Amino acid sequence: MKILGLIPARGGSKGIPGKNIKLLNGKPLLAYTFESAQKSSLLSKTILSSDDAEIIQTAQELGLEVPFVRPADLADDKSPTLPVIQHALRFFLEKGENFDAVCLLQTTYPFRASGLIDKAIEKFIQMDADALISVLPVPHEFNPHWVFEPDNSGLLNISTGEKKIISRRQDLPPAYIRDGAIYLTKAKTLLEEGSLYGDSLTYFETDPSNYVNLDTFQDWQKAEELVLRLSPKI
Repeated sequence: MKILGLIPARGGSKGIPGKNIKLLNGKPLLAYTFESAQKSSLLSKTILSSDDAEIIQTAQELGLEVPFVRPADLADDKSPTLPVIQHALRFFLEKGENFDAVCLLQTTYPFRASGLIDKAIEKFIQMDADALISVLPVPHEFNPHWVFEPDNSGLLNISTGEKKIISRRQDLPPAYIRDGAIYLTKAKTLLEEGSLYGDSLTYFETDPSNYVNLDTFQDWQKAEELVLRLSPKI
């Protein structure tokens, strides 16, 4: 399977200004994601998609391929992810290069365990799903079977639509949230169906001890603490 590794990194971050090239333990943030991609034997090519000249320069200094400058209309803080991926695929299609799938690797999840990308790709291929996302388990107290939504009359209903609540924690089915480490999607699903997830979505569970999603300065402080502990593993 020919898979494009895509690292999106636009300029203009508001939560953590300049975060994509901000130094974390002496390295630009995007270096962590690129280094994880370099360790993969199943990614056919890894590129950066960015609109920002400083980010592009930093990426090139790291050895990360930057085949184009992302259009400005795909680089504001309201730009969805799907058109960014489609733009990259179409760029290569116009040059006669086809990919079977795209592996989106966000810089905001810097600490991927060694081998994580290839293990996720292996499951994606094995399941033959339209897409795969990396996930973390939801703590039982936040399981959707124990979450309630108010109706217009002020009464609560179970969010799953069930009428009876599951009373025992041991009987709750597993539930997951996206952690942002990996999104894998077939090119056909992205281009022909216009979907990041398709009709069949599988998952790969990651290690909660590696998790940080960098949106705020508090998240960055957590990353500074984590990187010292995780350095041998990533």
